[in-house]
Amino acid sequence: MAKGERIGNNGVPELVSIITINYNQAEITRQFLESTTRLTYPNYEIIIVDNASTETLSSSIDLSLYPKVRLIRSETNLGFTGGNNLGMSEAKGDYFFIVNNDTEVSATLLDELLKPFATDDTIGVTCPKIKFHASPKVLQFAGYNPMNMLTGTATAIGYNQPDEGQYDQPHQTYFAHGCAMMIRRSVVKQVGRFAERFFLYYEELDWSQRIRNAGYQIYYQPTATILHKESASVGQQSTLKTYYLTRNRILFMRRHCSPFQRLVFYLYFTTCVFPKHIISYLVKGKIQHARAFIDGTLWNLRSTSVSPV
Repeated sequence: MAKGERIGNNGVPELVSIITINYNQAEITRQFLESTTRLTYPNYEIIIVDNASTETLSSSIDLSLYPKVRLIRSETNLGFTGGNNLGMSEAKGDYFFIVNNDTEVSATLLDELLKPFATDDTIGVTCPKIKFHASPKVLQFAGYNPMNMLTGTATAIGYNQPDEGQYDQPHQTYFAHGCAMMIRRSVVKQVGRFAERFFLYYEELDWSQRIRNAGYQIYYQPTATILHKESASVGQQSTLKTYYLTRNRILFMRRHCSPFQRLVFYLYFTTCVFPKHIISYLVKGKIQHARAFIDGTLWNLRSTSVSPV
C-alpha cells in the first residue's frame, strides 16, 4: 500500500471525489486541472459544476486532456453552496474534497489529507495548510480560532504571516476553510450538505459548526498544502462580497447563538458594527458598498426563518 492510501473493502484505494465550481473562469479552472495531473493518490474523480457560466466550460477547455473529469452543467447560478451540493449529489467517492477552482494543488495533497481519518473515527473533516498563490511563502490558513459568539468574529490562524514552520503541528480546529476541505461521505450523510440559503460566504463556518455539534472533529493537516488565488470569482472589492459577508454573519449568529448571545450580538452590531462600516464606506466614497451592507443587514429583518436549508 502506497503512503497515504486508504484501502476499501474491495482492496482498492478509497475513492476521493474532488468537487469544484466554475463560474466564467475557464482559464483559472484549466490551471487548476493542470495542477491535479501531478496528484500522486491513484483513485480520484474530479467533478466540475459549471455554474451557469456564459460560455459552457466544455467549449472553452479540452476536457479530453483530463480523463478523470466529470462535468455537470447548471443553467442557474446556485452559488458556492448549491453548486457544491450539486457536485456532492453526483459524487461517487468515499470522501469529498471541496476545493476552489482558483487553487493549485500539491502532488501529495490527497494522500496527506486522508491520513488523519485512519487514526481517529471522530475526525470528520481535514483541511490543508493554505498559502497565497501570489506569495507562496505567506499563510492564509493554518486553522481557525473559535467564533466569538458575542461579536460574530472568527479569525484564521496564521493569516498573512510568513510560513516559517510555526504552524507545522497538526491539530483540531474550530472551522474548516471553504477553499479546501475533505469530508467523509458518512459525515455528510449524517449532518447534511451546505445550507443553501447562505449561497456564498460563512457557509463553511455554518457547516463546520453543525459537523462539530454532531460530535466530529475538524482537523488541520499541515503536511497537506495548497495555493489559493483568493477571491478570483467575486473579486476583493465586490459589492456582492460585502452583501453576503454582512448578511451571512448575522444569519450564522441567528442560527447558532443562545438567546443571550444573540441579544448581545444584536446590540454590538447595531451600536458598533453598523455605524462604523457605514461611516467608513461613505468617507471612502464607496456608496454601493454602503448600500450592499445595509441590504445585507435588512435581509435578516425580512427573513424570519433560520432553518437548515
